[in-house]
Amino acid sequence: MTDLLLSWPHPATDWTEAMPVGNGRLGAMVFGGAGRTRVQVNDATVWSGTPGGPAAALRDVDAGPNRLAEVREAVFAKDFRRAEELLMAFEGPYSQEFLPYVDLWLTLPEGASHGRTLNLDSGVTTEKLTVDGQDVERTTWVSRPAQVLCVALSGSIDVDVEVSTPLREVSRDGLDLGIEIPVDGAPRHEPQVAEPLRYGTVEGYDPFAAVAVRVARTATGVLIVLASSTSAYDAWIGDRQHTRDEHRRRAAVLAEQALTTGAAELRRAHEADLRPLLAASSLRIGEQRGGTHDVAELLSGKDEQLMATVLFQYGRYLLASASRPGAPPANLQGIWNDDLRPAWSSNYTVNINTQMNYWAAETTGLGECHLPLFDLLGKLAVTGADVARELYGARGWVTHHNTDPWGWALPVGMGHGNPSWALWQLGGAWLVQHAWEHWDFTRDRVFLASTAWPLLRGCAEFCLDWLVEGPEGFLDTCPSTSPENLFLSEAGTKESLTYSVTMDVVLIRAVFERTLAAAEALGVHDPLCAEIDLALPRLRPLAVTEGGWLQEWAEDLPEEDPAHRHMSHMVALYPLGQIDAVTTPDLATAARNLLDRRGPGAMGWSWAWKIALRARLGDGETARKLLSEASQPFTGDRHRDAPVDGSEWGGLLPNLFSTHPPFQIDGNYGFPAGLAELVLQSQNDVVTLLPALPADWSTGEARGLRCRGGLAVDVEWRDGELVYAVLRRLSGDPAEPIRVRYRGRETELRLRSGESTVLKGL
Repeated sequence: MTDLLLSWPHPATDWTEAMPVGNGRLGAMVFGGAGRTRVQVNDATVWSGTPGGPAAALRDVDAGPNRLAEVREAVFAKDFRRAEELLMAFEGPYSQEFLPYVDLWLTLPEGASHGRTLNLDSGVTTEKLTVDGQDVERTTWVSRPAQVLCVALSGSIDVDVEVSTPLREVSRDGLDLGIEIPVDGAPRHEPQVAEPLRYGTVEGYDPFAAVAVRVARTATGVLIVLASSTSAYDAWIGDRQHTRDEHRRRAAVLAEQALTTGAAELRRAHEADLRPLLAASSLRIGEQRGGTHDVAELLSGKDEQLMATVLFQYGRYLLASASRPGAPPANLQGIWNDDLRPAWSSNYTVNINTQMNYWAAETTGLGECHLPLFDLLGKLAVTGADVARELYGARGWVTHHNTDPWGWALPVGMGHGNPSWALWQLGGAWLVQHAWEHWDFTRDRVFLASTAWPLLRGCAEFCLDWLVEGPEGFLDTCPSTSPENLFLSEAGTKESLTYSVTMDVVLIRAVFERTLAAAEALGVHDPLCAEIDLALPRLRPLAVTEGGWLQEWAEDLPEEDPAHRHMSHMVALYPLGQIDAVTTPDLATAARNLLDRRGPGAMGWSWAWKIALRARLGDGETARKLLSEASQPFTGDRHRDAPVDGSEWGGLLPNLFSTHPPFQIDGNYGFPAGLAELVLQSQNDVVTLLPALPADWSTGEARGLRCRGGLAVDVEWRDGELVYAVLRRLSGDPAEPIRVRYRGRETELRLRSGESTVLKGL
């Protein structure tokens, strides 16, 4: 298969034009160009903050179960102002910031650049240059096997190398830097914070990082490598804290070993690591996938099918570059940031954004990339247990709207954050669905027993204790908000606090059902299951408003913004599958009516969610229109943050990053998830072929898409009709029947592990 490359005719003049590369730990933005050029570098572990930060902040919060009882009394009495006033005491400071790290500066003699490319199948950037009358090729990649950034130049060329940092430089030895990392930070939407970055030392933790750069002239050219070692990495993997000298030595050893390995072997090993992951699945809409495609031409909108094909692989490439085992998961900007005060701290926003980052992980064959998220959940299960106990008097673990690699689980907001986003207790209940999904796709019993089951069980404990008997006899959540929407009270005021919003109930039902299913799969007999059995039938059922759309709150309340960018209660449709066009047609109609009411547009992540939701409803035509909107070039000011209300639409930047603005990578990650749902679905024990194929996408193929139950599927279609599908069992129970549906027709089959079958018609 021919590789898929993106091309630009000129060097980048702005960060939003640069090419992203990464290995999960190190990320870089490659600008290109002769003369002086920049490679901006991030390390996934370089965040402000300290390991003890979450616990220290919890000690300063003056709230607890007694105040919670008062909040609940006020909410049920619809005394909104009193409820909000009481809840402000539950808010702590903000979670920490993902920070820029270093800049690698390369200076060549003045010359000409003949264009640059990013290979989405190998993760290598290439630039053709003419310098001092000779042709030079510069390639850049980040090696996971060697754990270094690599820049290789061909030919007999002189290059000056510099390295700098926007953080606090505390030592320099040639091209080796010692850097102090801030121990505290605040997001830029809190301008009243006088010191957005605070440096210092904390007992038991040294916020230090070391960078080592090495340069060698070889028989074929010049090789430059950059390595990193950080105290935060030690904390992330649970290792002992190394001294500053040990970090310097560790970075230096990595860099020197890479030089000894040489450019050719470094690149071979890099591609041997990354190519199989990126080749695990593919999607071609139309006749063309491989080749070199000019990004400006793609953004012109002349070939929407090629754009869909590119966005599928680009999103997968970005996830494989930003999320690999051994490092923190992909954040709001993946692994790429050059701003000392990035939008929303470039953190983990867990009322949609972090989840969307990983929607495509299982379906598109990137299950390995999912694993860092579970490492973060493991930290939250510890810090969140303290928060659950101290704030709410509850068992289990909880997390709210934001988190970071230190395991931040408190509500944020500094005592003035709007409850519509700051005081939402079900962040963990949504995140933990990912642990179930990894099991459901892989059928890895070791993972289920060691990771998914304890996470689910702990979350279920919290959910059981969070529920209270409400005024109608249901078990309700209170206080409750529907992120980040507001309703109008009887007095006409804009409000967020109520009880049992639909999203809460949907998530808790999923936690309960999946905890029971995990216990059954493992043969576990746990008294908690009896508690769940008693609670499940007392949860509120999904409801439909008088107007005919899916109800967002426990009562039929008017939305303050009927076209709101968030569709929180629609988790019932996607990704959780509690609403299904076949098994719950009335609710599916209500969901469709809600989507019609919400309308098109907004920003990347909102578009991506709407595409996936339309796919689940079999509405490929609207999904196609949404993708067309989302893939328009953004023509506004890339460096100005648009209003968060969605009143100004986003689009794609010159390097195809999705922006509102600000740039948030969740849109890029959400697009392949939605595209996969258009051609293959596997919810509710049925594999559905071409469930929502747009009519204009009459030709194409998918290879290696994954299905729940341990299956992989290839599918090809022509003239809008299925040509064939290949189903393979990768894992799972060979006795478990596989139901396959295509346009109303259905068949059932069984496959042993490693066995496949070809379907040409049903």
